[in-house]
Amino acid sequence: MARIALKIDVDTLRGTREGVPNLARMLERARARATFLFSLGPDHTGWALRRVFRPGFLKKVSRTSVVEHYGIKTLMYGVLLPGPDIGRRAASQMRAIRDAGFECGIHTWDHVLWHDNVRERDKDWTVDQMTASYRRYAEVFGAPPPTHGAAGWQMNPYAFEQIDTWGMLYASDGRGHGPYRPCIDGEPLRHIQMPTTLPTFDEVLGVDGIDESNIADRLLALTADDRDHVFTLHAELEGQKLAPSFERLLDGWRAQGHQLVAMADYHAALDPAQVPHAEIAWGEVPGRSGELIVQP
Repeated sequence: MARIALKIDVDTLRGTREGVPNLARMLERARARATFLFSLGPDHTGWALRRVFRPGFLKKVSRTSVVEHYGIKTLMYGVLLPGPDIGRRAASQMRAIRDAGFECGIHTWDHVLWHDNVRERDKDWTVDQMTASYRRYAEVFGAPPPTHGAAGWQMNPYAFEQIDTWGMLYASDGRGHGPYRPCIDGEPLRHIQMPTTLPTFDEVLGVDGIDESNIADRLLALTADDRDHVFTLHAELEGQKLAPSFERLLDGWRAQGHQLVAMADYHAALDPAQVPHAEIAWGEVPGRSGELIVQP
């Protein structure tokens, strides 16, 4: 039976408070496991408006109704409204997910700040950002985080090294086709990367006639084979307006015979001796603006 690891990126305060509980209910009904990756510091979603000049960004947001999914208030955080501290204001919702039996981990400290800057930043900046998220996670959950999934699939070599420093065994920080051990200048790191292998909802919506009514069918066509996958979803999308489409996808995966698992489950099924090595690389993914971490 093939596995599909469900990785849930939680970017905003609204997504944590509203989308996360909705997703938990859907997953429980489907008897599915998943990993929730939380943004733990300030919500500066409004800063993302600066990406308007990035090639492909306007085309993407026009397809995915950003205002409808995120809400006007969220889009004002960091612009006309102060960015709320997600880890302080939504700690109870985060712990409720842990208490319901779901795996939890780190997404980022400040989502937009990391996404738009980490590629060019130095070691001190990178470690400071990651340490802030680690400490807040420990404060919220009373335990160290087991895993990490980078905001926007944006990383740098220092960030990959920090995952080893923390002693994490696995993470999901990029896109690719299967598990691998990342290398920096030819030297393999200790942890295993389990990249997202499937397109996300926001990458395929509005492309080639795909809308909310048939997006589940598009994903199911990609998982008809008997191979493992990692699927990234977002609390702000599948946990809210796109929830009916995601429920259809869950039902379809069950009908295909897939086992819906958390990242920890997927990692436990791997044979480390069979995991290949690959250099850290950058590349483009259809439907997403800019470059991100990709598996060569």
